[in-house]
Amino acid sequence: MRTRRITIAERRARLARRHRLLPSTRTDDVAEIADSLVALHSSDPASVYLSAMARMRHPSVTTVESALYETRSVVRFHAMRRTLWVATPEVARLAHASSTTKLLAPEHRRFVALLAANGIADDGDAWIASAKEQVLAALHRAGEASTRELGEAVPALRQPIAMAPGKRYATTQGAHVRVMLHLGFEGVVVRTRPTGSWINSQYRWAAMDDWVPGGIAGMDPREGAAELVRRWLYAFGPGTTADAQWWTGWTLGDTRRALDDAGAVAVAMQTPDGDADAWLAPDDLEPVRGASRWVALLPGLDPTTMGWKDRRWYLDPEVAAQVVDRNGNAGPTIWVDGRIVGSWVQRRDGTVALGWLADVPSARRAQVEAAAQTLEAAIGETRVSVRFPAPIQAELLGS
Repeated sequence: MRTRRITIAERRARLARRHRLLPSTRTDDVAEIADSLVALHSSDPASVYLSAMARMRHPSVTTVESALYETRSVVRFHAMRRTLWVATPEVARLAHASSTTKLLAPEHRRFVALLAANGIADDGDAWIASAKEQVLAALHRAGEASTRELGEAVPALRQPIAMAPGKRYATTQGAHVRVMLHLGFEGVVVRTRPTGSWINSQYRWAAMDDWVPGGIAGMDPREGAAELVRRWLYAFGPGTTADAQWWTGWTLGDTRRALDDAGAVAVAMQTPDGDADAWLAPDDLEPVRGASRWVALLPGLDPTTMGWKDRRWYLDPEVAAQVVDRNGNAGPTIWVDGRIVGSWVQRRDGTVALGWLADVPSARRAQVEAAAQTLEAAIGETRVSVRFPAPIQAELLGS
């Protein structure tokens, strides 16, 4: 039974307040920002910084770096949909238990098969166990190490592995790729500082229990799933079962069970097609008051843009193909009052170019232009290459 109805206007108010996009809700506490969104996408290393800075009172790369590598109030880890995320250690434990642990057995089987097919080891289980033991011992000795340094300490990591031999997409990769992925899925290693600047995707490594007291493994998977989806409901609710399944990457059965375990409450949710069945967290049923006006420039893979499967209530389907690729990955976006109205890109000279996909009053455009100048100052001399660019980006770079 539906308890109440949530309009699109209230959905946008919830988005603005919960996601810290109103100026009054912004903070320089990176852990609070991550918790407000459950977790930050980290498949593109720049997204973590740009998503956080879009919600900071004083946008600063240094502040984000401090949270990641000095106070370690947030940590990078593999989780939902096999992708990298950044969240507080508490959320990392929930995500690891509910999502990452499911990835380990299939990955282990693939690795054992690769070792056999390449003639490296008949007993793949023993080979993997030995390599992992040596890597963890090396990390505990060194504290942190690059992939190259680990390869010097553990020669097995340098073993070449042929991938898809005979296929047009055949390639060769070092065994370190599979070993470190395996250890990441176990939750016993962590990517630490990048080997280059903050936009670099090559990282140093540490043992997770050295980096985060107590590590992130060991929680009951069902308990982790229930609490993770409850947090998602508070940050992104109301949401449908399909939305929750999209965000988590779980099976439909696992998603339904987690919603039930979380005590999710059924509500009616306004959509462009009419009302739909949706869910709220059990302690989040009170109406949320309307939000004041706001603008934001969000990066590719920002949690707000990526939080729902059905995005029509904030992204016009007529222009969606200009900012979202075929796999559902969203590029950089311009937001005005709870709607995506355009995209942006950093040019080679460091300026931020804006591309409009909806009619926006001149006064609001001026606010967006001011936000672009703030972003330029925060990025400084760094040139950000977007891993999942908006399709409109080529046009913006050429204009």
